Amino acid sequence: MTAALLEEGGMHEVPVDYSEALFLEPQLRAMDGFRRPAADHIQVNCGCTSKRFGDCVGILKVYSSGQFLITCHCNACDSSKQFTPYEFEKHARGQQGNGKWKSHIWVAVDGKKVAMWRTELYKYYKHAANGASGCVRRQFHRDEFIPCSSCCKQRRFRLRTKQLCRIHHDALLAKSTWKCADRPYDRITCGDPDERGSRKKYRGCPRASYCRGCTICSCVGCLICRFVDCGCRNCTDFMQNANP
Repeated sequence: MTAALLEEGGMHEVPVDYSEALFLEPQLRAMDGFRRPAADHIQVNCGCTSKRFGDCVGILKVYSSGQFLITCHCNACDSSKQFTPYEFEKHARGQQGNGKWKSHIWVAVDGKKVAMWRTELYKYYKHAANGASGCVRRQFHRDEFIPCSSCCKQRRFRLRTKQLCRIHHDALLAKSTWKCADRPYDRITCGDPDERGSRKKYRGCPRASYCRGCTICSCVGCLICRFVDCGCRNCTDFMQNANP
């Protein structure tokens, strides 16, 4: 952004730093450990609670760029190491971490633990600014279902390897004629029962087991699920447009 400055010889535009206008909400100053070491960021005390390990506390730095970095104060951590919110949740909760850091990481406000997404801090978070520091999850292939053309039962396809992806890919191309007997692994017949509806919602997503296919972590095309020797539109477009 710029502002006009009147000088001899005419008007000239000079850059203006608006970082001083950030982090002025009174709610922020009520947070435990609030400090403003520099114009471009603030820091507050934060934590994450695990039923097994208890509270894991640290210092959250919120930058005007939208980047969130947390320094953990547990005995196992080096004070120079900084975590993204996602990494800090996994570190604090162990295997219980599931990517819901907005709810699990809290800030103390007037002596009460308040989930991150309920605070004024969360509006400063920008996903793109945290991507470079490792906050973006790896892409993966979630389980998919294809109905049998004979019995109409939904059959699960697990896409863990290139071979399994090819099996699903070929079955999807032949969806109108695909039958349970065509399944090359875990031999099944139309007489086998369908999965329960409550079980079908679990699709193998490492972030949320009931994921419906978000664009953040679900793969939309890679060398594992696209094939050079296939002439379908998806594979052809990917091979023509993918970066070498």
